[in-house]
Amino acid sequence: MNVLTDNLSLYWKGFLGTVELTFFASILALVLGFLMASFRVAPVGSFRAFGTAWVTVLRNTPLTLLFFAVLLGLPRFGLVLPFTVFAILALGCYTSAFICEAVRSGINTVPRGQGEAARSLGMTFGQTLTHVILPQAFRSVIPPIGSTLIALAKNSAIAGAFSVVELLGTYKTLSELGYNIIWTFVWIAIGYLIITLAISALFNFLEKRWGFAR
Repeated sequence: MNVLTDNLSLYWKGFLGTVELTFFASILALVLGFLMASFRVAPVGSFRAFGTAWVTVLRNTPLTLLFFAVLLGLPRFGLVLPFTVFAILALGCYTSAFICEAVRSGINTVPRGQGEAARSLGMTFGQTLTHVILPQAFRSVIPPIGSTLIALAKNSAIAGAFSVVELLGTYKTLSELGYNIIWTFVWIAIGYLIITLAISALFNFLEKRWGFAR
């Protein structure tokens, strides 16, 4: 217990860092994921090709390698930002590929007649997608999106290796101070558990509110 009480501010700073990474990367991942899913079902071939390339590249690239590419590669091209922002970009873009595939699978569950009926009423592809298809698809993809964002929260631990303040990175300082490594990791694990349980509770609420489960 001493490792927590003696270093509460350090744990709290790391915990808030992980929450910040998870929150902003989740927003970026959701926006890009829904956008790429729209591209993948678009009637324009170039949009479909771009969406497919986005998913193929990011899903098959190790996240650690993506961190190296973003945090160490982009500054070489003159783009200098705080490492936290770079970490959010890496996490958000990587996770967006998985969000995209979850949303696309949800779109495929919507009966084809729904889109045909909307187009017969004179709706454009964008109107059909946003007002008819996606609202129905969202109901079926709430659980997989929740699971993907929980994975994002755990993946944020990689950011600590790139000088980004987050929860797992606190073990380095505590280890140097001579604290018991087992209890150090126990409290770190509890911190991640709090974050993942909060995400799980949120998506359980969304599923009960808008999903198929009643």
